[in-house]
Amino acid sequence: MPMKRRPGPDDPAKPKRSAYDKALGLLARREHSRKELKTKLRQGGYEGEETTDAIDRLGEQHYQDDDRFAEVLLRSRISQGYGPMRLRVELKSHGLADARIRELMDEAEVDWDASAAAQLRRRYGGAGTSDPAERNRRAQFLLRRGFAAATVRRVTHADVDEAADDIS
Repeated sequence: MPMKRRPGPDDPAKPKRSAYDKALGLLARREHSRKELKTKLRQGGYEGEETTDAIDRLGEQHYQDDDRFAEVLLRSRISQGYGPMRLRVELKSHGLADARIRELMDEAEVDWDASAAAQLRRRYGGAGTSDPAERNRRAQFLLRRGFAAATVRRVTHADVDEAADDIS
């Protein structure tokens, strides 16, 4: 006797979930920006007004909030050791306004020098070095993580400057 096949996600016998239900399911897993939800719904075959209405409804019910999403993302990325330049680009890619990004970055009150130094300690066991090639390697690491050039210079030269002061 042949076994009955369970309906899969693309099975025509299975009724399609509404855009609202799909978006609610996505938000149950983690926070999403408005732009990100719209993209995922469109990829799932939902179109135009249906997606906009669903996202608007979720916003009215406080299930979706771009500010809350941005704060969660910012805290997460700061704890992962990313710098301010990378954070700004990532927040912008999620559709947040420049003014709101500036506010969030100001509210974060992060000591970027300390964060960069912590990343160097985690990766290399220390911040500064007198070897120019090694200092360059460490600087490139911090630049890729999104730290400003001035911060990178201060942090990678810190131990060298302190050693020079001790000799004088």
